[in-house]
Amino acid sequence: MYHHELTAHHHPHSAQVDMTTGPIVSAVMLFALPIILGDVLQQLYTTVDTLVIGRYCDTTALAAVGTSTQPVEVVLCVFLGIGKGVSILVSQCIGAKNEKRVGQLCKASVFFVYACGIPVGVLGILCAPAILRFMQTPADTFAQAVAYTRIVFCGTLGNIGYNMNAGILRGMGDSRASLWFLLVSCITNIVLDFAFVAGLHMGVGGVALATSIAMLLSWGISIAYIRKKFPQLGFSVLPHRCAPQELEKIIVLGLPIGLNSSLFSFGHLAMQTFINAQGAVFMAATSVGGRVTNLTNVAVNALSSAALTFAGQNFGAGCRERLRRGAVSIPLASGAITLLCGLLMLRFRLSLLRLFDQDPDVLFYAQRYVLVLLLSQWVFAVFNAMVSCVNGVGRVKYTTAVNLLMLWAVRIPGAWLISRWMDGTWVMLSIPASFCFGLACMIGYYLASPGWKRLLRGSACREARHAAKEGLG
Repeated sequence: MYHHELTAHHHPHSAQVDMTTGPIVSAVMLFALPIILGDVLQQLYTTVDTLVIGRYCDTTALAAVGTSTQPVEVVLCVFLGIGKGVSILVSQCIGAKNEKRVGQLCKASVFFVYACGIPVGVLGILCAPAILRFMQTPADTFAQAVAYTRIVFCGTLGNIGYNMNAGILRGMGDSRASLWFLLVSCITNIVLDFAFVAGLHMGVGGVALATSIAMLLSWGISIAYIRKKFPQLGFSVLPHRCAPQELEKIIVLGLPIGLNSSLFSFGHLAMQTFINAQGAVFMAATSVGGRVTNLTNVAVNALSSAALTFAGQNFGAGCRERLRRGAVSIPLASGAITLLCGLLMLRFRLSLLRLFDQDPDVLFYAQRYVLVLLLSQWVFAVFNAMVSCVNGVGRVKYTTAVNLLMLWAVRIPGAWLISRWMDGTWVMLSIPASFCFGLACMIGYYLASPGWKRLLRGSACREARHAAKEGLG
């Protein structure tokens, strides 16, 4: 039954993408496109959120939402990483045609969503005032920030649940479904924003409630989709008894990726202190510049997700030669696309920046910031796709260490040295320095790691399938 379903879903008009056959780059692009569209959608509804608050609330409301999103993001980054852990394991099983284990992983993920989502939500609600005091939230925004944080934490179950289900679907080669869930979520969020904030004058609480309802709705739709599309998985709405070893493997793989993302969020806060030290004009310039540079990152994130699924499926199927070729061609494709996007953005940088700010001083520093970042982001794109290829075969320890060293041993100390000994408005030079360090580490791993070389030399399909069945990958 399951094998028949899998074969049917590899039909070209189906949502699933089989990455173990056909041209590598075109399969990766087919998988990445819905993720790119999803990221654009998320940016759109974040922008609408900001516009609605700016239009119908006061400045303190805007500041409250800006402050409150940071602690929520740090917590939820961990669960995004664990969703990637599920994605890695599912993609390996799909490659190995191990239907029984995919069902076990689904049971474990449902159990995990409830076991973590409810306590994290409750703790977030209870600890919101203490967290915001620690962040030195100003008195005039404190009450609204607490209200926003508490209501958003009420939707924790939906957020974690959606990310776990999206991880399962991506592992199975279906990146299109997540786009539809996001589309419904975005439309719901925008409609409720206007209904609660403009119509019912609920202020910050209305924005938070719209976000929580949208999260829970996208989770519910993802459950209904998996149950209808893949009935053979026995995917349940409520948790049932799960195999503890599967839960352990999800956490062992996903937790390092999640903690790494959280520490990155902390690192961004640390970088922000060096930027803030240069004054309001430079702060505004980096904020405006960041909106332009973020647009080129959309392709980076999508191609990294595709690389993760590609590596997992080919590792599970024992296609080692294809994995070796993809581990080179996908990072090169990601770097080339990012460089082209960056050069295009640079051509129109002033026109784009003027959409956000007209101040000549702000535009001067924003142009400099954009120039440094857009000329170096292709290095990050190559690095990130290489990391995803290594993560996809389950080797997450080295990549996690490299990511942390990039931030805490290169970028932040580099920013400190520049702000201390040079013109502080060049503080962003520490970012490309960290990209180059990370890429050098990954090239070194590809060329010198005995484990990686041994893994790529292996050709026994049966051995790979056995590893995926036993969870040794």
